Parts: sequence; C-alpha cells; structure tokens
Amino acid sequence: ALISAGRFEDAQFAKNHKSKVHQCARAVNAPFKLAITGTPMENNLMELWSLLAITAPGLFPSPTTFTDVYRTPIEKDGNAERLAQLRRRVKPLMVRRTKEQVAADLPPKQEQVLEIELHPSHRAIYDTHLQRERQKILGLLDDVDKNRFTILQSLTLLRQLSLDVSLVDEESGPVPSAKVEALVEQLDDVIAGGHRALIFSQFTGFLGSVRNRLDEERIPYSYLDGSTRNRGEVLEEFKSGAVPVFLISLKAGGFGLNLTEADYCFILDPWWNPAAEAQAVDRTHRIGQTRNVMVYRLIAKDTIEEKVMALKAKKSALFSNVMDAEGTLGTGLDAEDLRALFE
Repeated sequence: ALISAGRFEDAQFAKNHKSKVHQCARAVNAPFKLAITGTPMENNLMELWSLLAITAPGLFPSPTTFTDVYRTPIEKDGNAERLAQLRRRVKPLMVRRTKEQVAADLPPKQEQVLEIELHPSHRAIYDTHLQRERQKILGLLDDVDKNRFTILQSLTLLRQLSLDVSLVDEESGPVPSAKVEALVEQLDDVIAGGHRALIFSQFTGFLGSVRNRLDEERIPYSYLDGSTRNRGEVLEEFKSGAVPVFLISLKAGGFGLNLTEADYCFILDPWWNPAAEAQAVDRTHRIGQTRNVMVYRLIAKDTIEEKVMALKAKKSALFSNVMDAEGTLGTGLDAEDLRALFE
C-alpha cells in the first residue's frame, strides 16, 4: 500500500505525528507501506520519525525515547555520534534520488539575491516598530513554548513591515514599497524579452499590493492563493500563455504544480526553511523545462529579512551536514534562533 495523504499524493502531509492523517495512515492494516515524498523533513527530526512510524513502526516505537536519544542530542548539541547512529539505522529503509540524478539534462538554474533599500519614510517606521518588538520579545525567550504565539506575532509583523508598511500600519499614509518598485522594474525586462515569471510570497496581503501595481502598469497576470476556487482555470490561463506573470502564495503553490512554462522565479520574502523556497522554485525548474531558469530573491536591506537569510544559511549548513544519499534531516526554530532574529 502507498501511504501518503489526502489523495495519496505526497507523504509530507503525514509528517505531523499528532495529525489525523498520520494516525489514519498508521492504522491502515497492510503488509507493506511505502512513503514517497520530495520533502521527508522540513522543520525537525520528529517529521522523520513520523514517516518511519508509518513505514517501519517497530524501528523507533516511542516518540519520547526518539526525542531523548536522537532529536535533542542532534538538534541541540550537534552530537555527531548520535547522528551517525541514526543514519546507520535508517539507511536500509530510505532511498534518495536527487533531481541531478534523475534529470541530468535539466538546464541550469541561476540564483541571485537582490538587496532592496527601503525608502526613508519606510525605514523610519520599520525602525520604530523594531525597537518596540525587540524590547518585548527578548524578555520572553526564556520560555519559548509558553510565549511562542506572541513571538511569532512579532516576527510576522516585522517581516510584513519589511515588505509594505500598509500591511501593518494603515494610518501611516501612503508609503512607497521599494520591493514592489524593484519587482515591476524586473518584470518589464522579463516580459520584454519574451519570458514568463512566477512570483511567490507568503503574505497574500503583499500579493494584493503587487496586484494593484500590476493593474496600474497594465501587466496581465494570473493569481493563486488558498482561497482560489477555480484553481484549474487559473492554472490553464497561465499555462496556455494568456498571461506572462503568475502570482502565487507560497502555501497554495509550494508543491503539486508543474509550471515549466515559466523560466523566471521571484521570491518576494524569505523563509527560514530552505525546503519551502526550494519547493517553490521547483515549480519551474523540473523535468520538462528546456530553458535556463533565473531565480531572484528580493531582500530588504538592514531588516529582519537579512536575519532570516542568515538563519536559513545556518539551516542549510545543518541540512548538508546531516544529509547523505539515503536520508534527509533538519531542524526547526529554537530559542537561540529566535534570539538571533531580534538581536
């Protein structure tokens, strides 16, 4: 039996061992279970445990013991011995095939970070909020679990402020978004060259700001987020060539889409999880793509976005250290990570 989730598409939907999807998958009575996914882990080792609990339930029977023996020593202490032990135990059960292995003739992908300077009025508002949120949050990090919701609220506020003041402070009056301006400038060249672009953001509010500006510039586009009902029609509109630009919320379009018609990809706001961004880029850089793919990450200079990028680099380094041909491991946000974002 193929054990994944929803419509049996991807096992990542069963990575939360407390979810009903996971519990139903474990309850299926079958002599053999196979989990297939491109992202066996995004946040922490418990996601790996969740898939193993479905496919090899006797390997690590207790999540508590797995946390004590493997997750804490590896994620918190960087214990190389425990990591090697874990690798040895899961190696016989995992087969990993990278895109380079299965699609050796895939055209190149070039990635570039575009640093965006905030307008002076935007900078002043951002800095005022930053000082306020920093003072509030640094005192809450001694108990991350208890204060997680408040901490994440502050993180979200600062990340939105890095994009567009109107997402947070509507009373500030019209403040130009340098990131929207830079995006439109890039799109002018992309479209003029006969190319097509995917544009991703985690914030539908910011995608709304982009939509308004594209309307002003009379640039046609398709739009997809979690509330889109006519998903198939929207996809066909872009795939048919009717429009050159596709705005997509990261959550709605981070997986399950094949959009090789595009050869440019813009990531408007960074996420500390490298896998989420990689999934977005892979909507176009995948089997079937015949052109070079250009990926641009727009980062607001001297904002929390730069801290997020640094944190993502740290996660990527850990990802590389604990990944081999047979498995993938990763980590989530802890108190040290959160402190680095605010200090």
